[in-house]
Amino acid sequence: MKRIFLLISICSTLVFTSCNFTEELHVKEDGTGKISIGFDGSELMQMAGDKMPEGEEKKIDSIISFKQLFKEKKDSIAKLPLKEQEKLKKLEKFTMHMKVDAEAKEMNFSMFSDFKNVNELGDVLGSFQEASAGAMGKGGAQKQPPSMIGNADGTEVSYSFNNNIFSRNTKIVDQELYNKAKDSLNLDQAKSFLEGSTYTLKYHFPRKIKKISAEEALFSQDGKSFTLEVNFLTILEDPTVLNLEVELED
Repeated sequence: MKRIFLLISICSTLVFTSCNFTEELHVKEDGTGKISIGFDGSELMQMAGDKMPEGEEKKIDSIISFKQLFKEKKDSIAKLPLKEQEKLKKLEKFTMHMKVDAEAKEMNFSMFSDFKNVNELGDVLGSFQEASAGAMGKGGAQKQPPSMIGNADGTEVSYSFNNNIFSRNTKIVDQELYNKAKDSLNLDQAKSFLEGSTYTLKYHFPRKIKKISAEEALFSQDGKSFTLEVNFLTILEDPTVLNLEVELED
């Protein structure tokens, strides 16, 4: 079980530390698809130098199905408090690939999941953040800065795809919790290591894009995909900057 919590803890650290974050979405005609969340934490490894937390492996290259892992470790999981079991269960939808090389100063992580309906994506990603926050220990959620993923920080991300219109929307559902999370992050101090960090959306659709609300988006050659890169600090200050609407051709 120690390895499970180690991996989740590393994921949580990556989500809330200096890195380049990519949210890649593939949507099929019937509304099903795949979501992938990728982190490049190599810059963080460079900053850390030769320091690695005691007990962590110098090299990790693992592909893990949480559903399979939990099945193999069901006896150990059954000994955990019910609350912790419920948090871990939320990760069953995910598979993750983690690659860490301390000597090469490389750290890359991705977690991915299939979905049956675009509208369920907010719950999928929110489950990951909630489970990750729990793995960080008591009080972890209060120490996390605002994120782009779920509602553990007072925000909520929702997706929809209806009548040729796709939308991604972030809203603040708990202003007090959001303010507390934002205040916990000293933006002035964070600028030195977050200024160059980015959050990138890479979305792929079954038909050509007719119109998109984000003027800065870059389109693929076939017109069915777009890339939108936003500075990480900008999003921490205002998570709604990633709100967008995409209209597809008939």
